[in-house]
Amino acid sequence: MHSAIENRVSRRKFEKEPITGWAKENIISLINQLNEASGLTMAFMEDGSGAFGKLRKSYGLFTNVRSLILMKGKKDDKDLKEKIGYYGEDLVLAITDLGLGTCWVGATFDKDELTIDSGEELACVVVVGKVAAPSLTEKIVRSATHRKVKSMEERILSDQPLPQWVQNGMKAVLFAPSAKNTQKAMFKYENDILSAQIADDYSMDLIDLGIAKKHFEIGARGKFEFGNGGIFHLK
Repeated sequence: MHSAIENRVSRRKFEKEPITGWAKENIISLINQLNEASGLTMAFMEDGSGAFGKLRKSYGLFTNVRSLILMKGKKDDKDLKEKIGYYGEDLVLAITDLGLGTCWVGATFDKDELTIDSGEELACVVVVGKVAAPSLTEKIVRSATHRKVKSMEERILSDQPLPQWVQNGMKAVLFAPSAKNTQKAMFKYENDILSAQIADDYSMDLIDLGIAKKHFEIGARGKFEFGNGGIFHLK
């Protein structure tokens, strides 16, 4: 997981070859395991290219999109978006270890092209596929949308020097993807209690909070409570 955190980058250009065989079976198995653990209903879609086929939505930023993971769950789950970020990043990192490329996509696709059950909410998708070297377009997009990574000091408030386990967690957080690279999830370490929160004024914020919590857990080896302001417990 540590190597996957460092190796993962958002990819927007994919090879035309579909995901088949062992890789596809592994992804579906991982999704089933995570759905059972979380209560989510994430699903692998072998051909979701129609959701990215219209220029008005994707602005030509994605090439050869085929396979998608529908990031969804029950509408009445109060922690739905945070769970999607938390368990979805678990999935993304595992897929990275399979040698495939991924990208979290919150808005630049046609939801009307994707079918979900009544009572469910589709929060976003993760595109996944085989990738080659980054294209010029990907490099330009990455340069335009990725600002300087915020420092650890900009992401955590503390009333005391940070112990090593907190530093380890925050180092992993600095690799966490976020919508428009805003890096809004904030951490607080006060009175020996570590918590995480986000402003929640954008549709992807709680997803980003879940992603950031997952990264912290991997770095610090412990478990977060769900909820905006949830507390971390060391193992």
